[in-house]
Amino acid sequence: MSAAAKAKITIILANLGTPDSPAVPAVRQFLKQFLSDQRVIEIPKPVWQLILRLFILPFRPKRVAHAYKTVWNLDSPMREILLQQVQAVKAHLIPLYPEFELNIVPAMTYGNPGIDALLQQLSKQQQDHLILLPLFPQYSATSTAPLYDALAKWIPQQRSLPGLSIIRDYYQHPLFIQSLAQSVREYQAMHGQPEKLLMSFHGIPQPYADKGDPYADRCRVTAQLLAEALGLRADQWAISFQSRFGKQEWVKPYTDALLHEWASQGVNSVQVMSPAFSADCLETLEELAVENAALFAEAGGGSYSYIPALNARADHLQLLNALLQANLDALKHTLAH
Repeated sequence: MSAAAKAKITIILANLGTPDSPAVPAVRQFLKQFLSDQRVIEIPKPVWQLILRLFILPFRPKRVAHAYKTVWNLDSPMREILLQQVQAVKAHLIPLYPEFELNIVPAMTYGNPGIDALLQQLSKQQQDHLILLPLFPQYSATSTAPLYDALAKWIPQQRSLPGLSIIRDYYQHPLFIQSLAQSVREYQAMHGQPEKLLMSFHGIPQPYADKGDPYADRCRVTAQLLAEALGLRADQWAISFQSRFGKQEWVKPYTDALLHEWASQGVNSVQVMSPAFSADCLETLEELAVENAALFAEAGGGSYSYIPALNARADHLQLLNALLQANLDALKHTLAH
């Protein structure tokens, strides 16, 4: 490297993924990739592939595609928001670090822009350092770990490896908790304070947690810190887990079961949010905001509303920038010329 050359640093903002379109073939292709990952489904591969190809992929994509059509804009909400986040981070960070050649890019574990294709593209131009920021506030082997796997698969193919940094998660970062709390305050300033605030997180099978996945415990820490930041009493909020799949036991309490219980108890108003998501997607916009609202109403519950994910809020972007700046500042001592 010449004295005048700037160190090349690529920052990858990565989320789970989304189909290329809400059409059934695109959804089937996405589900096949997603559900074939043994981090997601731990059933022995030959058995699971048989189940997947015979009983799931012929039928499930049609129902999922219909749900996607209800939330699709010009593109998938998750991809639209990820691109907004990347553009905002780029606009903030590049002027702050003129000593680096910063490349800030989006990636998805499944679907496009795919993490595997991105890493292969980066191989064509020597990188000095890669920073991977998985946009999953609470680490899980089912969501964050597949991004580690992608890097692990890429590394043996490289002769001159860059430095690597992975920001594992940020479930209790003060800026994360502040941003969540402020999103609730702003929503309630417009819509009033409910009888119950439900913090509903994506679920994982209970056996995964039993084997050591720290996700559920991290969710509980996030929820407790958020409740404290909002000054809520114990009877004003609850934590739950949504999106069960298959017949095995998942981490409890279940969101749908808790909503049914509240409705039967005469709870008059519920606001629900999902601090597990950095961007709104099918699971929040359709399952949480629509499907569970109908369930609550049918069970006799009162008003129900969904508080949006942090998405491209300024305070959320401040958190993402702070996480990245801590890494970039450290690299000034080793890479800057």
